[in-house]
Amino acid sequence: MDTFRGKVALITGGASGIGLGLAQAFVGEGMKVAVADVRRDTLRQAVGGLAALGATALAVELDVTDRAGWAAAADRVERELGPVEVLCSNAGVNFVGPTQSATFEDWDFCLGVNVGGAINAVRTFAPRLIERGTGGHIVITASVSGLFTSGGAGCYVTSKFALVGLAESLRADLASHHIGVSVLCPGPVQSDLFESTVAVRPRALAATGSVSVAPPGVRREDTPIFATAPSGVEVGRQVLRGIRRNDLYILTHPEIRPVLEARAAALLASLPDDPVDPRRVAAAGILLDASLYAREAAKPPAHGVSKPR
Repeated sequence: MDTFRGKVALITGGASGIGLGLAQAFVGEGMKVAVADVRRDTLRQAVGGLAALGATALAVELDVTDRAGWAAAADRVERELGPVEVLCSNAGVNFVGPTQSATFEDWDFCLGVNVGGAINAVRTFAPRLIERGTGGHIVITASVSGLFTSGGAGCYVTSKFALVGLAESLRADLASHHIGVSVLCPGPVQSDLFESTVAVRPRALAATGSVSVAPPGVRREDTPIFATAPSGVEVGRQVLRGIRRNDLYILTHPEIRPVLEARAAALLASLPDDPVDPRRVAAAGILLDASLYAREAAKPPAHGVSKPR
């Protein structure tokens, strides 16, 4: 996608954090934005702030787990702003704690919002984009926790790994329709994800094994990991660049390189030391097609710097 001015974007979880940063970056390019969120007051404040900047912004109160709500929201946005050409499935909730401590309610809540919300977004808008035939772009917010893990957040990690797989599969399926798909895998960002998770959690799913991310008596905003994190609008600008380049992966933290390399090395090292069977290669066909990844590896670095050797 080369130009953004006048185009319509729908952003879920758009009232704060990365979602609001996306909206701010998009309106800076002259886009019209539909900001969707389940928190009415926070949503009203966010859209009011965008409108004060002269942006065309529409507040859409939406629970991303509500499929009927998705259909109504899509109709309203396209009726009031025009066809959605950029869809950002960004709404998400967190979980911190040992995997074995996650309750059934934690699993239902985390997977329902993070994975179910993205599925609902894709199922609602992908057919519309295909039918319109003019291309478009879908961004799915996952996390670096969808690329690797060190434990301590298994419920969240599971949901984010699922989103990476969803985005990769969707990109392969939509390429022939000239619809780009990117998966955003940010590291820590200055947002209120932990607070918003508590605010939107249904009472029926209140039982949790999650623990505080900050030590007792310490505000999360005062922790080094938060203080050194980029802002939502900084991430929004990186997403704009990723959409322009039609990148599959949009990463925000170069510091994760050693972990990515270690994980890739571990995977390769685990392959059986057996000769490759050409009959299996022939039988697998498209299952062994590496072109989706090869195209990304051949692209120049996203930040215009040479890759380390």
